[in-house]
Amino acid sequence: MTTSGGEAMIDRVSAYIDREIGLEAGSLVYVGLSGGADSTALLLILKELGYSLHALHCNFHLRGEESDRDQAFVEELCRQQDVPLSVRHFQTHDEALRRGVGIEMAARDLRYEWFREELHSSLPDSSLFTLPSSLHCAVAVAHHLDDQAETLLLNLLRGTGLRGMAGMRPRNGGIIRPLLCISREEILQYLEQRGQTYVTDSTNLEPCTVRNRLRLEVIPLLRSINPKADEHLCLACDNVRQSLPYYIKGIGTAFREHGITDESFPLPASSFLPGGESGAMLRTLLHEWLADKGFNGTQESEMLASTQTGRMWHSGTHTILRDRDSLLLTATRGEAPEVKLQPVLHQEIVSCIGETGPDIAYFDADLITTPIEVRPVREGDAFVPFGMKGRKLVSDYLTDRKLNRLQKAEQFVATCDGNIIWLIGHRSDNRYRVTDSTGRILKVTCIHR
Repeated sequence: MTTSGGEAMIDRVSAYIDREIGLEAGSLVYVGLSGGADSTALLLILKELGYSLHALHCNFHLRGEESDRDQAFVEELCRQQDVPLSVRHFQTHDEALRRGVGIEMAARDLRYEWFREELHSSLPDSSLFTLPSSLHCAVAVAHHLDDQAETLLLNLLRGTGLRGMAGMRPRNGGIIRPLLCISREEILQYLEQRGQTYVTDSTNLEPCTVRNRLRLEVIPLLRSINPKADEHLCLACDNVRQSLPYYIKGIGTAFREHGITDESFPLPASSFLPGGESGAMLRTLLHEWLADKGFNGTQESEMLASTQTGRMWHSGTHTILRDRDSLLLTATRGEAPEVKLQPVLHQEIVSCIGETGPDIAYFDADLITTPIEVRPVREGDAFVPFGMKGRKLVSDYLTDRKLNRLQKAEQFVATCDGNIIWLIGHRSDNRYRVTDSTGRILKVTCIHR
């Protein structure tokens, strides 16, 4: 049994869930369970509140025997609490290398990718992440008040905007954080009252990351100045978060007034004047335009200062091109699309060619040799556009259609025997066209992954 203090904490968490998260009573909750104090307390608190639980444990295989110890503890805890458990094993070092990110980032991404998979498997309805009020299924993670204070400081050190100053949200789509209203100290007291053990990640005790140094060195110093430093930092996050809807509405109005779209950010000549309200406003609009695209403050400053047409900036997910007096944004190109080949008999030409689109092309099958390969456009590539007789450089063809450098860099061609047969999404090569004398037709479909 919990003491009256523990019961009061449970009541606060319950009220917080009702007020900030909107999770329906008795809902299915997947609990991210590492076995540490925070997630162990989260599991027990949500069970006390009557939710239907299913624990999810990630074994990242980063700490040798410690990782196996954590999994064994979680398995025993779930057995004792009669809570179903799923365990996912990750080769995190290999994934970090493959993705080109650090170990910590790779582990975080792998964790949330799996959590969302589990959530979608229970509620495949895509509207789950846009529900305005109540939730009937969610994944709960164990971030608490101290974590929120650390997150705010970490974001400030990175030069964050208002969104970063809002810290972690109590509810982010189907991911919920029911413990943001209580401190680490309260969590430890609750576990002690319950007589519940937990495991400790030894790496959390080492000042080897920025977050750990904030936790072990900076925040204790702030507490020596103000014993309620954590609480007040979190209050600042709440204040900013509550103001964000009005801020975002204003940003949307400014985007429309200045002709800013999802793909294009106009740069007026006045933006290059140092200082002034117009420059500050433009910097704010650019920062919001790039929100969640992975660019940093230094890159943003370069984008505003550079007048070099053709200059490009890259993040892990997107690319920016300076094109005359605009910045153009595109998602980073993935792997080349696949092609699907479908032979069609001549007599079916009418019904076959009735199916058209930029990702479908038809050829005289007797003029095509397989395999058909797909690759990016290269300098000097040329073809004979459908309906024409002479060869034309692909770059000139795309320029005539007013594609910018960024769009050209994202262009693919289909080839056979080293010859371009199709500028995918635009035109096939006239030399391989279907004619009245065609005996067999080859339908080629481009599949974007």
